[in-house]
Amino acid sequence: MKNLKFLLIAILTSLGLTSCTNEKQTNAEKAVADYETYVDSISKVTTLDLKTAWDSIEVMHQNRKMAAETALQELEDRKELEGKIVVSSEKYEMYKASYLAQQPKIVSKTQIRTALFGNDDIGNDMTFNWVNKDNILKVYDNFVANVEKNKDAYSREDWDEVKLLYEALDTRKNTVENEGLTSSDNMKIASIKFKFAPMLKIYRIGAKSEENSEAKE
Repeated sequence: MKNLKFLLIAILTSLGLTSCTNEKQTNAEKAVADYETYVDSISKVTTLDLKTAWDSIEVMHQNRKMAAETALQELEDRKELEGKIVVSSEKYEMYKASYLAQQPKIVSKTQIRTALFGNDDIGNDMTFNWVNKDNILKVYDNFVANVEKNKDAYSREDWDEVKLLYEALDTRKNTVENEGLTSSDNMKIASIKFKFAPMLKIYRIGAKSEENSEAKE
């Protein structure tokens, strides 16, 4: 009778271990399959939808990948499932690289201001008190030259920032004119402004139209 009890316990223990192993295997396979399905679904998302939801996609990708990798830690034989995770992870990186390559270069306000005003970091100061009769011509020249150089890369928001800065600089010029600005420099600035005005108007409108067109698509 004693031996029979030991046999029954051994059988029940074996069944329990087998059941537990099968459950872990099933859970791991499901987690990996979920990860594969999620990665494959990204290829079906439109570029516009990717743009509006990319942060969420990144988080969900990391969560599903982590869940799959964690589930595999319970398995002894996990080489095949690990291979599936690697394949899906490489697919995701390809989708990500393709998406990022299609995105316009993001230019921050700080970058724009630094480029337009040289090494002078104006921050949020729009008074431009550092602009005076001796350097204002150089400031205008550098401003317009840099806008000309980067005009094709500016978004509508960038053009709005350029317009804001240009108008603030013009306001400062009105003050500088009364502080001894030479007529020669004044005429040169007028020539620069004459060249810049249509560029600002045309490219700013063009950037806005392009953004609206992309939104409709």
